[in-house]
Amino acid sequence: MNVLNSMGAPEGSGPEPEGVEKGPPQRVMLYSHDTFGLGHLRRSRALASALTAYNPNASAIILTGSPVAGRFTFPEKVDHVRLPGVTKLPDGTYVSQTLGLDIDQTTNLRSGLIQTAVEQYEPDLLIVDKEPTGFRGELLPTLEWLTDRGTTRCVLGLRDVLDEPTVLAAEWERKGATIATERFYDQIWVYGPRSIYDPTQGLPLSKETRARIHWTGYLRREVTDVAETPDTPYVLITPGGGGDGKAMVDLVLEAYELDPSLQPNAVLVYGPFLSGEVREGFEARVAKLDGRVTAVGFESRIESLFAGAEGVVCMGGYNTFCEVLSFDKRAVIVPRTIPRLEQWIRASRAEELGLVRMLDEDRDGMTPQTMVDFIRALPTQQKPSEAGANGLLDGLDVVVARATALMAEK
Repeated sequence: MNVLNSMGAPEGSGPEPEGVEKGPPQRVMLYSHDTFGLGHLRRSRALASALTAYNPNASAIILTGSPVAGRFTFPEKVDHVRLPGVTKLPDGTYVSQTLGLDIDQTTNLRSGLIQTAVEQYEPDLLIVDKEPTGFRGELLPTLEWLTDRGTTRCVLGLRDVLDEPTVLAAEWERKGATIATERFYDQIWVYGPRSIYDPTQGLPLSKETRARIHWTGYLRREVTDVAETPDTPYVLITPGGGGDGKAMVDLVLEAYELDPSLQPNAVLVYGPFLSGEVREGFEARVAKLDGRVTAVGFESRIESLFAGAEGVVCMGGYNTFCEVLSFDKRAVIVPRTIPRLEQWIRASRAEELGLVRMLDEDRDGMTPQTMVDFIRALPTQQKPSEAGANGLLDGLDVVVARATALMAEK
């Protein structure tokens, strides 16, 4: 598997996962509900890429609701099916993005498309990202059908942190997620190390189900499609998908406005979900900074920008954190705390381990001067590799080994 070492350099002839042999044709389907942001799609894309790269006889289809799925490139033998999109409103309810259908009609349409795709593709393995029952339960008919048929292995994939335990337990109870997890899934993969966090704490899972949980480690990222990067030193500023990145971007721009001597310059990637009106205001401010900050709306090949950066200022999403570790970048994480504490839990735990620094609103204050100080201190931070990050990044190899062994049990 062609991966990057902790410094971002290719390791083209690295060792294959132990105990895994290239086998017969394999079909993998990955479900990614994607009602908000880029995280689920990007994680599924990384998994599909690894599985098909290892076995030349494997193929993968990603079922995704992401409206920007078509702006990503997918490797050979990986494709995607775009499900009708939905938008989450501030009050927590959902509406259809474009079809003029109500949310129940849209959910039923998505559910039917999912089942048709599964029936036609006949996957050997279904990997479900984060939501055991799918968006509003849309996955349940397909899971019932697969259970009755008995020829597809089903895996629930969980990121390293979901939410604080009491909130998560109430959410899973409301969605019927605990029952679905117990009934439908052969294994549960946690895409992180057990030493960092247990995302299932607080969930009333049986002893038998807990025995099916496997921690993989974080999913190492690599530069697959090279993009142009600045020739001069820069700090990468990324709020991930950008939908909730207004406060962080505003604070970074305030820092560069406050201190004309602040270096290095910044490359800002807004993300595709930062609203147009907010972005227009930011663009006007960027234009006044005389090139000290440059900005783009969306970069599907952001891995290149990570690899070339002197340091990173970012929010605390799962994929961004994997990139910080994979490319061994000194980072300041500004986690969101609403509507979930996921990012704060991840960032605070990573700071405890010396992997990153966290800008905490209650502890540090969200002021422009604080951001100036954090950016200036980036060169003196230890790199994640100095805190043992290299030992946390075995996720893709473990997934390949587990997936291949699980499909061989059919």
